[in-house]
Amino acid sequence: MKKVPLYIDGEFIQSQSDKWIDVTNPATQEVIAQVPCATQDEMKQAVESAQKAFLTWKEVAVSERARVMMRYQALLKEHHDEIAEILASETGKTFEDAKGDVWRGIEVVEHAANIPSLLMGETVENVARGIDTYSFTQPLGVCAGITPFNFPAMIPLWMFPLAIACGNTFILKPSEQDPLTPTRLVELFEQAGAPKGVLQVIHGAKDQVDFILDEPAVKAISFVGSVAVGQYIYRRGTENMKRVQAFAGAKNHCVIMPDANKSQVISNLVGASVGAAGQRCMAISVAVFVGAAKEWIPEIAAELAKVKPGGWDNKDAAYGPLISPQAKQRVENFITQGVKEGAELLVDGRNCEVEGFPNGNWVGPTMFSKVTTDMEIYKNEIFGPVLCATEVDSLDEALAMVNANPYGNGTSIFTASGAAARKYQHNVEVGQVGINIPIPVPLPFFSFTGWKGSFFGDLHAYGKQGVRFYSETKTITARWFESDIADVTGPNMTINLR
Repeated sequence: MKKVPLYIDGEFIQSQSDKWIDVTNPATQEVIAQVPCATQDEMKQAVESAQKAFLTWKEVAVSERARVMMRYQALLKEHHDEIAEILASETGKTFEDAKGDVWRGIEVVEHAANIPSLLMGETVENVARGIDTYSFTQPLGVCAGITPFNFPAMIPLWMFPLAIACGNTFILKPSEQDPLTPTRLVELFEQAGAPKGVLQVIHGAKDQVDFILDEPAVKAISFVGSVAVGQYIYRRGTENMKRVQAFAGAKNHCVIMPDANKSQVISNLVGASVGAAGQRCMAISVAVFVGAAKEWIPEIAAELAKVKPGGWDNKDAAYGPLISPQAKQRVENFITQGVKEGAELLVDGRNCEVEGFPNGNWVGPTMFSKVTTDMEIYKNEIFGPVLCATEVDSLDEALAMVNANPYGNGTSIFTASGAAARKYQHNVEVGQVGINIPIPVPLPFFSFTGWKGSFFGDLHAYGKQGVRFYSETKTITARWFESDIADVTGPNMTINLR
C-alpha cells in the first residue's frame, strides 16, 4: 500500500501518525493509497522550517524567484500528461478534463514568473518641497493553503507559486481525498530549484486545518471548499488575527435570451452543467429561460440524455464518477427531493450504471424543469451533474432572480443583443460574468472574483489581488538636505617634480 509522505524541511518523510485515511479510486472503490493525519510535532517542524527559510528566501532577488517559477512551469509542461494521469486515477476525471485542470494551474505559474513587475511599488517626487514618497511591496512571512478535492492541481497552483514568488514561505494542506497529484507537483517544484523549507506539505483532516488556523506563525490563509467550511475557516482565522481568503460554494445561473444562438446554447449548457460531474464551483446549475427561449428545454434535455459518464481513460466518456459514495448519495437525495417538491424530472441520473465499473460513484446527467426558487434543489449547491431549468418573462425578472440568490460566484448570459448583455453585466450582482461563454473563469492576469456568499475575505485569488493578498506595502517618505552634501574634490592629478 502506497503511503503518502509529508514534505517537511525539504524532505519527503513518512509520518509517524497512527491515523491514516484511505485514498480510493472513485470508479472502483479500490484503495490506492493511504494519507496520514500529521502529528502535532510534524506540523510544528513544518512551521519552524518555514519560519527559518523565510529569513533567507525574502532576501533572494526577485529576478531569481521569477527564474524558479520559469523553471517550474517548464517542468510542469514537460510532465503535463503524467500529472493529468495521476489526477485522473485518483479523482475519476476524464483524461481531457484532468489535462485542463493541470493546464489552468500552469497558467498561474506563468503569471507568477512575472513577479518582478507585479511587485513594483509607486513613487511620487516632491510630494512637498524637497520630499519624496515611494512604496515597496514586501512579503508577509509564513502563508498556508487548504485545498479541495475537485481541482487537486489547479487550486494548489493558485496558491503556493504566487505566495512563494512574493517572497513568502508556504504550508500546503491538500485534500485528503486526492493527495497524489499535489505530491507530484511538489516533487517538480523541488526539481525546479526551490530552496529547502520554502514549501511544506502536511496532510490530514479537521485537526490539521485547526492547527493552521490557530498557529501564530501563519500570517495568511487561502481556502477553497464548501460554504460551511469556508465560513468556519474565515471566522476562526480572522479571530486569530490572520489574513484569510475563503472561496466557497455557488449556484451559478445561465440566462438564455430568445435571440441567442440556439445551437451554441445547447452545446455550452450541456457541457457547463454536467462536465466534471458537476463537481466545480463554476458549473452552471440553473438555466433561466427568458420568454420564448423556454421552447428549447426539450431539446436541451434530449442532448443531456445522450451524455455518458465513464472511466478516465475512456475517450467516449463525457465525465467521470463523483468523488465518494457519500457524494453520490447526497446528489441522488437531492434528485429525489426535487421530485417530491414538484419539479418535473426530464432526465433522471439515478441508478446510473457504467459497464466494467459496477462499484463506481456514478450519477447520470439529470435535468429538472419547472423549478422554483423556494425548492431545495434551487437553494442548495448540489455539486453533481444536475441542471435546474426555470422560466421568466423578461430580462428584468431574470436579473431579479439572480440578484436575490445568496451566492455570487459566476453567471452567464447568452444573447445576440449587445444592449441586453450590457444591461446584464452592469446590473448583475455576481463577481464573474460570461457573455455567450458558459463558465467565465478569468485568466490569471485578472483575478478570480466571486461575490456574496461565494467568497469570504477582501482580496481574491491570483492576478493583482493575489499579489496584494500575499504581500504588504511599506511606504517611505524621505527628505534630504542639500546643505549636507559633502564638498568632494577629485584626485590630485598634479605631477610632483620634486
